[in-house]
Amino acid sequence: MAENKETSAPATTIGLAKYVHFVYFVGTVVVGWLFVKITETVWTSLNLAITAVPPPSNFIEVVVGGTSAAILGVYLWRHPKVNSLVMEIVVELSKVSWPNRKELSASTVVVIVLSIIAAIILGLFDFFWSWVTDLIYHTR
Repeated sequence: MAENKETSAPATTIGLAKYVHFVYFVGTVVVGWLFVKITETVWTSLNLAITAVPPPSNFIEVVVGGTSAAILGVYLWRHPKVNSLVMEIVVELSKVSWPNRKELSASTVVVIVLSIIAAIILGLFDFFWSWVTDLIYHTR
């Protein structure tokens, strides 16, 4: 029986769904860490400003920040526009031809050598301008 190509998802898209889920998981963990830090900062500030506010509790900060991040992660995962955008990004990244070890080593050497050359040139300019300003300031 022939499959209808318009309704079936391409094999690459189905295989890339695990990467989309990984992006959401990592994003949720990072946002959770950020929310925990924000909760800690706000709670500490309130505790210092208002004596009725109890001291911060790490457990409550993690629960509030983690729950907020999990809710945001699930909301974004279920949001069609965001989900299709993440899927498009993953599909495009799957088309990228990544360098092999030899190309990567050669590029790394080029970057290091050019960084050293740029540092030498900037050092010479710094030395020259330092010398010029010393001449200007010490001649008065």
